[in-house]
Amino acid sequence: MINAKKKVEKFLKDFDMDYANIDLEKNCNMFLEEMEKGLNSSDSSLKMIPTYLSMDKEVPVNEPVIVIDAGGTNFRVCVVHFDNNRKPVIEDFNVYPMPGTKGEISREEFFNTIAKYLEPVINKSNKIGFCFSYPTEIFPNKDGRLIFFSKEVRVRDVEGEIIGENVLKAIGDLGYDNKKNIVLLNDTVATLLGGKASFPDRVFESYIGFILGTGTNICYIEKSSSIGKVPDLKSSEGSMLINVESGNYNKVPRGKIDIEFDNTTKNPGEFILEKTISGAYQGGLILTVIKKAVESGLFTDAFKEKVSSVKELTSKEIDDFLYFPYADNTLAVCCSGAGNDDDRFVLYCLIDAVMERAAKFVAFSLTASIIKSGKGNNPCAPVCITADGSTFYKSKLFRGKLDHYIKTFTNEQKNLYCEFVKAENGNLIGTAIAGLLN
Repeated sequence: MINAKKKVEKFLKDFDMDYANIDLEKNCNMFLEEMEKGLNSSDSSLKMIPTYLSMDKEVPVNEPVIVIDAGGTNFRVCVVHFDNNRKPVIEDFNVYPMPGTKGEISREEFFNTIAKYLEPVINKSNKIGFCFSYPTEIFPNKDGRLIFFSKEVRVRDVEGEIIGENVLKAIGDLGYDNKKNIVLLNDTVATLLGGKASFPDRVFESYIGFILGTGTNICYIEKSSSIGKVPDLKSSEGSMLINVESGNYNKVPRGKIDIEFDNTTKNPGEFILEKTISGAYQGGLILTVIKKAVESGLFTDAFKEKVSSVKELTSKEIDDFLYFPYADNTLAVCCSGAGNDDDRFVLYCLIDAVMERAAKFVAFSLTASIIKSGKGNNPCAPVCITADGSTFYKSKLFRGKLDHYIKTFTNEQKNLYCEFVKAENGNLIGTAIAGLLN
């Protein structure tokens, strides 16, 4: 086993995939530089999108708002109101497939499908909160223009379109009253808002929203006067939520296998950080690592023959193996047969290394976001990081590794403090708050 582990370590170093050589301090500073550039309209891989949303107002009670949540896989619709105790009440909840995930569709099909999804609730409110989990330029009127789709969603001729305006037009085309106020926000922004609403009795100095599921992103609170790309805010007091669009960060230290895998995706060269850590790409990246390791002689001929038939791999199948390496699942079956315990060990070590690296990437990006917020120095009032996403919560290996780097780097080296919290239905609640207050 020791020799097998050394072979894995050498393989990872040879292909620049070794997590041990990742300098957290250096990468944290690089991420901060990109954040600063993005806030000031300099060339940056971080869009740093102003949301024109703050958290200063009080949520009205007993007023319904239609809530839409367009994610990487599902499209959720419901109606939300806050009762007299300011507790959220979710009604008329339905889940549909995200348009464009089952094959390429046209612009008209995209917006018409959304309008049809809204038909059962369209007359329940004149306010709509729309959580739209894709890079979008937000306008002061809270509508937004799609920059581009990610997460392998395929829709023709929608990039550059104004999302809310087109949804309202499609509603009107179906014969319904479309004189409605629509507020567009990112899922990470909604997660931040939902987290704040879910823990009213806790003392936190600031808030961050963090998504690590199909995709990944960060949202934090910035002083309005520091948002140089909006000149009107230069002399403003107060703060604004910033959608970092961290998944597109391109200064992450990639290896040769990352680049090889990236070239097989729909959008090579884009969403570099997302392709190293998120659920949508985890299976593809790890399968590429495995097959490169096969070529490098790390596995037996029996494993090589069986894994050759594996054309795709999901994050769930990876966790199935990690939890049940001797069971009847995709990767475990490849290790079946006499003498294949070495294959199991090598396979586990490869996956473990990829997850260790992902934890370091998340640690430096979140730490940079805490530093940029100017908060987090007091452990009695830490920064609240509301986290959402299946990769964050369901991955067998990831969370323990992240906690380690938060402790050793963020807490002990940077003297910054944060706490991860989970908000039940945080996306929906946060989107409802945005729709009601804006």
